[in-house]
Amino acid sequence: MQGSHSGTVHAGPMTCFLFRLWLVTLSVFASTSSGQTFHTFQSERTEWILSHLAVHQSTGAVYVGGVNRIYKLSAELVPLVSHSTGPELDNQACYPPLIIQPCGEPLTPTNNVNKLLLIEQTQNRLLACGSLYQGVCKLLRLDDLFILAEPSHRKEHYFSSVNQTGGVSGVIVSGRGRDATLYIGTAVGGKQDYFPTISSRKLPRDPESAAMLDYELHTDFVSSLVKIPSDTLALVPHFDIRYVYGFSSGPFVFFLTVQPETDSGTAGGSADDLFYSSRIVRLCKGDNKFHSYVSLPIGCAQKGVEYRLLQAAYLAKAGSVLAGALNASEQEDVLFAVFSKGQKQFLSPSDDSALCLFAMRDINAHIKERLRSCYQGEGNLELHWLLGKDVQCTKAPVPIDDHFCGLDINQPLGGSELIMGHTVYTETAERLTAVSAYVYNGYCVAFLGTRSGNIRKKPKPNVECERMDRMKRCHEFWIKPKK
Repeated sequence: MQGSHSGTVHAGPMTCFLFRLWLVTLSVFASTSSGQTFHTFQSERTEWILSHLAVHQSTGAVYVGGVNRIYKLSAELVPLVSHSTGPELDNQACYPPLIIQPCGEPLTPTNNVNKLLLIEQTQNRLLACGSLYQGVCKLLRLDDLFILAEPSHRKEHYFSSVNQTGGVSGVIVSGRGRDATLYIGTAVGGKQDYFPTISSRKLPRDPESAAMLDYELHTDFVSSLVKIPSDTLALVPHFDIRYVYGFSSGPFVFFLTVQPETDSGTAGGSADDLFYSSRIVRLCKGDNKFHSYVSLPIGCAQKGVEYRLLQAAYLAKAGSVLAGALNASEQEDVLFAVFSKGQKQFLSPSDDSALCLFAMRDINAHIKERLRSCYQGEGNLELHWLLGKDVQCTKAPVPIDDHFCGLDINQPLGGSELIMGHTVYTETAERLTAVSAYVYNGYCVAFLGTRSGNIRKKPKPNVECERMDRMKRCHEFWIKPKK
């Protein structure tokens, strides 16, 4: 959804009026004179799963990314245009770009799995990134999915070797009178020397520009990227960072991640033996040196049960009712996130899960306090996976305000103090895996998707609910599953 001021496009379906579910079939209800009609859309082959959805803010057109195809649908899910992205001849062992360094491995027909789908509304184009050739992207015209650009001649044009739909997230930030920037976080699949885990890239308005998808800044001393050190993989062979959700709020770009803890004492074990941390990463828009990089753990708890394995998230506005509970304005950003129980079993999370709510101003306040304490010389930078050792914070007489974007000291900055959300609903029978929200008559209504494709939705509010404590009991009532 493009921000009214910043011109920002979020990852995934960035409209508050549609919900996002990871299903083979996407469905939406439309009212008719005879009641409700159920509209569906399905790819040509059942095994060509659909994985990403983006909705145009003005036209309501739906763009869907799947295996070997990008689709444009009407608001009623009527197919309008399709674009083929695969299969193509490829081999996972080949390093790009193939046109410069030919690969000696045998090439076979390989499916292209869509891993990122973002609308850049100001330039009328769609960014679609897939799994072929170690993660190559296309810019497509929104009207007819015509290829505007497909950068592939340099190493930095490739994003990830991981051949799955998850683990990649992106945010497009565009400003008035200047080119846009793509912030992208991606799992690297053990190829940390080749792929950065997070970076910012140029998105020139001219699709034929030679600078398309280049790093915002790349010198021998400073760059707009972060790479996973080889020492970290030597310590934790299964280490990677999974990017679950990316979004923009105010002057910042945020990513929500799940990653192994490198100091948990089980570094040499299997992936299931590791402890995992869900974290929120913040960068200032326009910070091409990444001096503003801050990462803090995030989660919630209910009746002594901790929910720390992030499954999905969604940014929405508060609405008048929730704003009253938060003592905030109706237009303030609120983050809805679903977590599974505990910090282990990352590959097979527990069905015991929870929907948690975070006011973005509270998250920013935690980050501000972390910055303040570090610039007073208190403690360490606490980013073990990146720094590999304890690095003492440097005391510096710097005023830390709400827009502070870091210096060349005390960065990148981590932390161990958990940002605790408000637990508003728990589910034990079926793991929550997706969430979306929108404001209706002043109420922020949440849609929850489960691992088997069921939907949980808040029922219609009533007067009794409005009189209850709005922060917790009322919201638990709203989100009860349908009987």
